[in-house]
Amino acid sequence: MSRTALDNLTELAREARDLAGQRLAGDRRSVDQIVAQLESLQRYRAEYAAQLQVALREGIDPASMHNYQRFLASLDDALVRARQALEEQHRRVAHSQRHWQQEQRRLSSYDTLAERRADAQRRAEQRREQRDTDELVTQRWLRRNTVPSGY
Repeated sequence: MSRTALDNLTELAREARDLAGQRLAGDRRSVDQIVAQLESLQRYRAEYAAQLQVALREGIDPASMHNYQRFLASLDDALVRARQALEEQHRRVAHSQRHWQQEQRRLSSYDTLAERRADAQRRAEQRREQRDTDELVTQRWLRRNTVPSGY
C-alpha cells in the first residue's frame, strides 16, 4: 500500500514526539543529577560545619578559623549556584514537557484524521458491497421473473 501525505505527516509527528520525549527524559535525569549534587553539597557543608564546631570547642587558631570560614563560604556559594541550576533545570523540564505535549497533540490530530479517513474508506467499501449485493439480487429476481420471449 502506498504511503499518503497524511501517513508521512503522522510518521514525522511521531518522530518529533519521540524526540521531544527523549529530551524531556534527559532534562528530568538532569534534575535528578542536580538534586543529588545539591544533597551531596549540603551533607558536605553540614559535616564541615560540624568539624568547625568541634575545632571551636577544642580551641582553634585564627588562621585555621579563617580557613574554615572561607571554605564554608565557598560551599555556601556552591549551594546557591546548585539551587539556581536546579531552578533553571526545572524551567527546562517544564518547557520540554509543554513541547512534548504539543507534539503529542499534533500526532493525535493526525491519528484522528487517519482514523476518519479509514472510517470513510470502510463506509465507501460497505456501500460498494451493498450496491453489488443489491445488483446481484436484482439480476436474480429479473431472471426468475422474466418470461422468455419464445414461449
